[in-house]
Amino acid sequence: MSRINTNISSMIAQRVLNQNNNALNTSLERLSTGLAINRGKDNPAGLIASQNLRAEMAATGAAVKNAERADQVVNIAEGGLSEISSMLTELQALVTTTANTGGLSTEEREANQLQIDSILQTIDRIAAATSFQGTKLLNGNFDYTVSNVAGAVDSFKVNGAKLEFNGTRDVEVVVTGSARVGGFLLSFGSANINLGGAGPADGANEQFVIEITGAKGSRELSFASGTSVNDMVNAINSFSDVTGVSASVSGTSGIRLTSVERSGSDFVSIRVIDDGDIDGAAGIYGLSSGTVDFADTSSATAFSAAGNKLTSKGSDVQATINGIVATTRGTVARINTDFLDVQIDLKYDTSTTSAANLGALTAFKITGGGADFQLAGRVDIAGRVGVGISNVAVRELGRSNIDVITDAGTATNAKTSQTFNLNELRAGASLNVVDGNMDAAQSVVETAIREVSSLRGRLGSFQQNTIGATVRSLGVSIENTAAAESVIRDTDFATETASLTRSQVLASSAQQALSLANFQPQNALQLLG
Repeated sequence: MSRINTNISSMIAQRVLNQNNNALNTSLERLSTGLAINRGKDNPAGLIASQNLRAEMAATGAAVKNAERADQVVNIAEGGLSEISSMLTELQALVTTTANTGGLSTEEREANQLQIDSILQTIDRIAAATSFQGTKLLNGNFDYTVSNVAGAVDSFKVNGAKLEFNGTRDVEVVVTGSARVGGFLLSFGSANINLGGAGPADGANEQFVIEITGAKGSRELSFASGTSVNDMVNAINSFSDVTGVSASVSGTSGIRLTSVERSGSDFVSIRVIDDGDIDGAAGIYGLSSGTVDFADTSSATAFSAAGNKLTSKGSDVQATINGIVATTRGTVARINTDFLDVQIDLKYDTSTTSAANLGALTAFKITGGGADFQLAGRVDIAGRVGVGISNVAVRELGRSNIDVITDAGTATNAKTSQTFNLNELRAGASLNVVDGNMDAAQSVVETAIREVSSLRGRLGSFQQNTIGATVRSLGVSIENTAAAESVIRDTDFATETASLTRSQVLASSAQQALSLANFQPQNALQLLG
C-alpha cells in the first residue's frame, strides 16, 4: 500500500475489533448475570415467551397460596364441627338414657334435661363463634342463597355451585320415572273377616295368620273371625316402626299395605301362614303399574295360595338435574359435578310434576352465596371452586318430618306428619326428655348427627381431593414452567464460556492486526528517500 490518507486495512481491523469486543462484552454480561436474555434485542421472541412463562409462574404460585389458605379455612370449620359432633353424640346418649323412664326419677330426668339445654346452647355458641379473620364459618354465612323455590320441592341442599360474576343459576329437574311404594291390596269381601265357613259361628276356632315383612323387619299377626278391617289396620300400624309397612282401609272390605317410604330399597312381603278357611274373600292384589296409588284388580292371588311369600318392591324417583342424570334414593335426587352439587327432595304430588308425575320443573334459582376459592392461575369460572357450608345452629339441625299420633286414645289413633328440629329438645318444648316425645327426639338427634357428619365428610373430601390434588398439581406445573423458562432465558455456561474464550482470542488477534495496519503507511516514507 502506498496511500497514507486512507488506511483501509486499519478500518477493517477496527471494525473487526469492535465486533469482537461486543461479542466479548455480551459473553461477559451473560456469564455475570446468568441470563441469556438481558434485554429485548438479545432475543425478542424469547423475551416474550419468557415473560409469559414468568407471569404464569407468578399466578400459579399465588394459586398454591390460595389453596393453602382454603385449607386453613376448612381446618377451622372442621374444628368447630368436630366439637359439635362430639356434643351430638353425648346428646344421643342422654336421650337414650332418659328414655329409661322406669329406672329414672323425675329429678334425674330434669338433670338430664339441664345437660341437654347446655349442649344446645353450646352448639349455638360454636356455630356463632367459629370464624376466620372475623368471617363466620358455621352460621350460614357461606351457605348459598336461593329464590323461586318450586312447590314440588320438599327440601334441598346446595353443596357447591359455580356462578359467573353477579350471576345466577337455575336448577332444572326433569322427572323421568316416579318414586313408588311396594305394596298389596288385601280384599276380604266384607267389613269383617269371616273364617271357617259361611256362618258367623263357623270360625270360632279359626284364625287368620299372616306374616308381614318390610325393610325394617317382620311380624306375624293373628286375627279371629269377625275382626273388622279397621281393627286389622290398627294392629298392623302399631308395628309400622318395626316392620316399615303401613296399612290403610281401602273401601269397606279391603286393606292396603304399603312400604312406609317410596324407595327402591323398601318393599312389602306378605305370607299367609293360615288362611283360617276364610269365606268370600277375593284375595291379594298387586299395586297398579300405571297408577301407583291404586290396586291392579285384574287378577288376584287367593289367600290359600299365598303360603309362599309375595313381595312387592318400591322404586326410586328417576330424574336429571340440569341435564345430568341424578343419583336417586326414594324421592331424593342429587348430582355432583364441577359446576353444581345439589340435592333435592321432591314432594309426592299427584297434581303436578313431582316425585309422582313425570315432567320438567325449575326447582329453584341459585342467586349467590357460598365460599369461592381461586385454585388456578387464570381467574375465570373454570379456576374457581365453590363450597357451601350450611348453618349448624340447633334450629337448623335435625329437621325431620315425623308421623305423630294426634288423637291418642281414639279408635283410629290417627297420625299426622309434623316437622321438628334439634331446638325442640330444649326444656318445655315438644321433644324435651322430661315429658316430651322421646321417639321423635331420638329421630331428630340421629338426623342431626348424619347432617353434621355429612358436612364434615364433604369438607374433608374437599380438603383431600380438591385442595390436596390442586396443590400437588400446581407444584408440578410451577416446576415445569420454570424449566421451560430456564431453557429460554438462562445462560448455558458451557456454551457461553467457549464463546468467551473465542471472543478473547479474536479480540487479541484483531488488536494485533490493527497495530500492524496502523504501522503499514510508514512504508510510504521510504519512497521519499
